[in-house]
Amino acid sequence: MSATYVPLTPAVVAHDADGRLFSPVYGDVYHSPSGGLGQAEHVFLRGNGLPGRWRGRGSFTVCETGFGLGLNFLALWKAWRDDPQRPAALHVVSLEGHPFSRADLAALLTRYVPEPLAELAERLAAQWPALLPGLHRLEFENGAVTLTLGFGDAQVLAPRLKARVDAFFLDGFAPERNPRMWDLSLMRALAALAAPGATVATWACTGALRQTLQEAGFDVRRAPGYGGKWHMTAGVAGAEGRSAAPAPRAVQRHAVVVGAGLAGAGIAQALAGRGWRVTVLDAGRAHGAPTHAGHLAAALTPVLARDDNARARLSRAGSERALARWQGLPGGAAPRVCGTVQVERDAGRSAALAGTLEALAFPAEWVRQVDRDEASALAGLPVARGGAFFAQGMLVQPGLLIEALLATAGVAVLPGEVARVVPAGQGWSARDASGAELARADTVILANAAGARGVLSDSGLLGPLPRVAQMHALAGEVTLVPAAALGGGPRCIVGGEGYLLPDVGAGCVVGSTYVHDAAEARIGVEGQRVTLGKAAGLLSGPLPDFDALVPGSLPGWAGWRAVLPGRLPAVGELPHAPGLWLAAGYASRGLSWSALMGDLIAADLSGEPSPLETDLAQLISPR
Repeated sequence: MSATYVPLTPAVVAHDADGRLFSPVYGDVYHSPSGGLGQAEHVFLRGNGLPGRWRGRGSFTVCETGFGLGLNFLALWKAWRDDPQRPAALHVVSLEGHPFSRADLAALLTRYVPEPLAELAERLAAQWPALLPGLHRLEFENGAVTLTLGFGDAQVLAPRLKARVDAFFLDGFAPERNPRMWDLSLMRALAALAAPGATVATWACTGALRQTLQEAGFDVRRAPGYGGKWHMTAGVAGAEGRSAAPAPRAVQRHAVVVGAGLAGAGIAQALAGRGWRVTVLDAGRAHGAPTHAGHLAAALTPVLARDDNARARLSRAGSERALARWQGLPGGAAPRVCGTVQVERDAGRSAALAGTLEALAFPAEWVRQVDRDEASALAGLPVARGGAFFAQGMLVQPGLLIEALLATAGVAVLPGEVARVVPAGQGWSARDASGAELARADTVILANAAGARGVLSDSGLLGPLPRVAQMHALAGEVTLVPAAALGGGPRCIVGGEGYLLPDVGAGCVVGSTYVHDAAEARIGVEGQRVTLGKAAGLLSGPLPDFDALVPGSLPGWAGWRAVLPGRLPAVGELPHAPGLWLAAGYASRGLSWSALMGDLIAADLSGEPSPLETDLAQLISPR
């Protein structure tokens, strides 16, 4: 077990003798005896000069330590709503080491939240994420209000945040009860996020705390307190030593996205949703075949790792982002949350899986171990072995999904195959093989899978990117099986060595193959023998109708995967080519990365807090 992984410990609902919400871990109450809303307004809003300080601003970012029940966030959100001079966007980043479960939070909000905040509290509870470590992005008011929740130790999370913070709400339990929430290293990590002119406020007011804040780079003073407390602390961030995310470059809010597959479509939706004009150049359309046309179904299932490594963390974040971004899409484009039974590779892995789940301590409603009988009951088919059940496993129809994402208002799709990019003014010009300009913008994003390597090479930009230079294309195919051959098909995704998907109306998709050094991606007898064999290996026979299927006689789909060493994507701005971005190498996890990487790039370009921790962003940065 990795020494760096610490399981999340949820909050326990408890009350003190006076009926106040109380933390048995820290021996302290959650909010002022005089009322959480009054404290939020006096200490945190007025203590930070709000709402006045945000007026006339395009966006405003708040960072909070100690989310608790979210009363500060709800009060801030209401103040934003009530202010006709509010900024167009309000971003809140809040760290919470011991979050409540959704059921507990909903019940507590009903009990403790005053009427003016009740409607907003219901919206918060409805979006509350599963209790999984890491960052969780929630969006309200059509994305104008975002809440990035960091579940885990603030000491670990704060140095991994990327944000330009305008106001800090320091609201952990009392310094004498939870000193780690007020120590110098954490305060320095927060001060490093401060934008010019940032302010700070907290109800706590000891000489030692003010000294710590001064050392960290905040210029603080005592101010009149709230609810019987003589004093609180307020101040501003000093200018020295700041390493906050740089302000976004002043660019035209127009981007050219090269590639109209899962990567390009995810980026297009994310940018257009923030008011950008997006031009997507699609080589597939130029050749008369849109990317993923005919790709009827695929699965999106998170990855588990005992040490919760980067791939597992990224896939979890990607799954959550995909559901949030795509669940409102029309028709068959929206994911179908049907769950995934991930079958163990062999019967001897049961104890190892149990140990992994115990070490991770993820909520059982998100992932749990199932034996063969329960796995079969969930699938509605006899499966070969037990395994893990992911309740959030999603069936996605890639062709429909991509078309819906590209239909986002503000996105224009043009046929065109980009051969190279050349500097043009402040930005870049995308040219075809004849040298003709296809489009230009201050921001150009190469999202054309393995084709991006060729564009970079022919543009003289591949040299500083040795990992990207190793990107290669792997062919693969999936097979469409009549649902009747599987008794109507499984009720959920069945995965493991290969996968078997529920009926999408035209049949059940089984997959997939991995073909190295292929000259073309095509459907064939050998490929179908492999896909049918993988599906059979997940099931416990006999299945006469399935076993009678003839390889080479079935419809299917074939395509390419762009694979990088380590099987993590390359996403970010090229350090040696400002304004030129890369989003490629999604391998066989295009659905996992599409929405997350779109939001990562769009948040960076728009100056928002990042939805991804900096250690993960660094691992996938182009190099």
